[in-house]
Amino acid sequence: MVMHIYFSGIGGAGIGPLAMVAKQAGFTVSGSDKQGSQYIDYLAKNGITDVHIGQTEAGISAVHANHPIDWVVYSSAIEKEHAHHPEINFARSNGVKLSKRDEFLNLVLKEKNLRMVAIAGTHGKTTTTAMVVWLFKQLQTPLSYSLGAKISFGEMGHFDYDSKYFAYEADEFDHNFLAFHPYLSLIVGVSWDHHEIFPTRDSYQQAFRDFIKQTDWSLMWQEDYDYLGLKPSMNYSVQEGTNPEIQAITLDGHFNRLDAWLAVQAVHELTQAPIIELIGHINHFPGSQRRMEPVVPGLYSDYAHTPEKIRGAMSVALEMAKDKRVVIVYEPLTNRRQHYMINDYKDCFKGAAQVYWIPSYLAREDPDQRIIPPSEMIKHLDDSSIAKPMERDDRLRQVIQKHLDAGDMVVGMAGGGGDSLDEWLHEQFNT
Repeated sequence: MVMHIYFSGIGGAGIGPLAMVAKQAGFTVSGSDKQGSQYIDYLAKNGITDVHIGQTEAGISAVHANHPIDWVVYSSAIEKEHAHHPEINFARSNGVKLSKRDEFLNLVLKEKNLRMVAIAGTHGKTTTTAMVVWLFKQLQTPLSYSLGAKISFGEMGHFDYDSKYFAYEADEFDHNFLAFHPYLSLIVGVSWDHHEIFPTRDSYQQAFRDFIKQTDWSLMWQEDYDYLGLKPSMNYSVQEGTNPEIQAITLDGHFNRLDAWLAVQAVHELTQAPIIELIGHINHFPGSQRRMEPVVPGLYSDYAHTPEKIRGAMSVALEMAKDKRVVIVYEPLTNRRQHYMINDYKDCFKGAAQVYWIPSYLAREDPDQRIIPPSEMIKHLDDSSIAKPMERDDRLRQVIQKHLDAGDMVVGMAGGGGDSLDEWLHEQFNT
């Protein structure tokens, strides 16, 4: 009998790709989300059509009555936002198995005899996961995977019956990645984040130390090895950023090249493909959605939303722009984060000719924390003269258009989902 899996929060970047994997692996799939989005439309185009908008007990009850649900898989965000979520309550009241995504994914790994290749870190994990997928595709080697961004060379979630490995963007949020015991892990860059889950820097570092300990073998940079306070071990390989072989990678952006090197090293270990061949393939990596994604000529959207991510995106933008001026429109992700990272921005926009700082994208906020306005956050830059506060409105659209008309390179940096700066840029300029 085919199991019916109901995904609550199916439009999320972690849950949606897993739903696609489940469907391709032979499960019956349905789900819900609180609002429609481009991801819901994307899932429908990929055959997941039994999705309703609005998460109510009546909605899930109707699905269950039509085709009994065996397992409700819900996103961590749902529980954080709604302690008494109606779909979670329905599952508990009706004896339906209930879990977060990790338990279900572990079932898939066990049933399909797949070894996990986990890509973990505070920043760079989506791009690096996409790079691993790209390299496997270039080698024409089967791979199953789940990826938190759209790519031009495949789907966000994919299951291949002939694959030996499952590449997974292993998120530390809500300790998700600690549910797994990967065959191989790539640690792509660690700095304190998700402060509502990890109240101290050491608690965040300890989660990564535990994750590395329960991985068979890990690849990481010397910087992260030092930051985590690790000791020498046979269970990981520490990479030096000064390795001259990295110079053969020609992708734009210093951090992109570092991510690419870890992907090359990992795929070399898994497939024994020659390093030189893999570098040739990675140099043609086309990127992924919201990683310097073109909106219209001269205008790009990027997922950068922490100082470290911003520095990485700036390194790419400045190399892409060559002699053009780089203009940034920045929408911070959550007000909650800003209370912890406000002093870390400093020089993260170094090289930008102008920064337009708009209000934070609000999600899972602490109601007791005051909303920090852009004007206050700008004061924490080393050079506050390059930035000015703005609202996301028609005046901002006109300002962006003026920069485009002048030949500037404009990059929208935002980490939010529905109704974020990213969606607004596409609506305003790509119509």
